[in-house]
Formats: sequence, structure tokens, C-alpha cells
Amino acid sequence: MRIALFSDIHANLPALEACFADMDAQKPDAIYCLGDLVGYNIWPNEVINFIRKRGIPTIAGNYDFGIGRNSDDCGCAYKTDEEKAMGKVSISYTNEVVGLDERAYLRTLPAHIRIELQLNDDHLDLLLVHGSPRKINEYLFEDRDEKSLLRIMEQANADIMCFGHTHKPYHRVLAYGEGKSNFRHAINLGSVGKPKDGDPRGCYVMLTIDEHLSRTNKESLKVEFVRFDYDIEKAARAVENSPLPNGYADMLRKG
Repeated sequence: MRIALFSDIHANLPALEACFADMDAQKPDAIYCLGDLVGYNIWPNEVINFIRKRGIPTIAGNYDFGIGRNSDDCGCAYKTDEEKAMGKVSISYTNEVVGLDERAYLRTLPAHIRIELQLNDDHLDLLLVHGSPRKINEYLFEDRDEKSLLRIMEQANADIMCFGHTHKPYHRVLAYGEGKSNFRHAINLGSVGKPKDGDPRGCYVMLTIDEHLSRTNKESLKVEFVRFDYDIEKAARAVENSPLPNGYADMLRKG
């Protein structure tokens, strides 16, 4: 079984269209979206309606949560006064242009999706969240202490946990239990429309789940980070031709 997962589009329609062109060619058995459809670019309505038209099961990102409630707080952790000022413009602009129907849709999005995998006698839980199971805007970076990450997953009853929010993809296999013979998988999907790992290409994840999927066999789950090209200049120029700060165009070009 193959499951495609993507996150953090951030109103970047050219990236989303390229993502699905690549994804459709691979013909996954299921597709899920882990949120942050809006913010930072000019196509929030188009991105929302693209996802809705396809009927993609989707959870709320922190930006979706804020815009869905017409809030001026996206729940983002900006590090500098300049970033905060840019972020204020972005959420104001998004609140101004998003449609009533699209805003209502954002309010319906659930906080997480749990999938019970039952391919054999060893049933495993796949948990999809945006930031973490504890908080929609908690950042789970790759250097998170292993004990902390294991504790978060154990408390959430997650054998496999997929998330976004940091825009930096990674896969960590965490050993636990007697003799460290059991394994949990923590998988950050990266970002479709606003990468932050130095690679400006979009990113999504393809999970390949073996029929022998087991907590004791870490090789029974394959994780592929798929990078795809898209028209970055189109997305960057759209920012520059809008009220949004030009800094967001530079970020798209640099990744």
C-alpha cells in the first residue's frame, strides 16, 4: 500500500498543481493533506478549492485555524521584529482576500486524522497532525530529544506519526521497549509551497507500507521524500506584484 502525504502549501497554487501532477503519475492508494493551505501568497481560495474539489482528507494547520476564525494571529513563531511585521501583513492580506465559503471550510477541518493499519495481526496506528499531537503550532524539529519525541508519540498512541509545520523534511526511527526491539517512525513532510531546508523545490512524502508491517521490523515501512520542480518565478512574482512583502518571494527562490 502506498500513501501520499503533503503539507504547508501556503497559497502557492503553482507548487500545488506541480505536486499533484507528480503525485498522480505515481498513483498512490490514498492521499492526505496535513494543513496550512493558506498564507504568504496570493492564491488561498484557489488552493482551498483545489483540495476540496479533489476530496482530499485534510487537517487544519495553524494558519488555517487562524484564518478560519478571522483572527489576526496565525500561531506562527516569528523570531525577529521584521518577521513579525511581515507576518502581520500576510495574515491581514489573507483575511482580506479569502472568501466566506472558503473560510467556513477552514473552520471544519479536524485537528488530526488517525488511521488504524491492519495488514496483519500486528495493528499499527498512523497519526496525522500538523505541528504535534499536543498543539497545532508546536515545532518538532529534527534535533528534538529522542526521549521527548518518543514520549509525545507514546502519549498519542502513535506508531507512525506524520506532521509538518517546520517546512524541513526528515524521518527518524525511534527504538523503544525491552531490548530496543520495537520502533516508532516520526516523519516530517517538509513543505509543498514554502520550503525552508535550502532546496526551493516542493516536497511531499510517499509511504510504502509492507504487508508485513510490524513494530519490530523497521524496514516494513519505506519513506520517500519526493522533490518536484515547479514555476518558482511565477509564485515569486505573484508575491512581488501583491501587497505581500517581497521577502516572501526571496524565500521561495532560496528555499
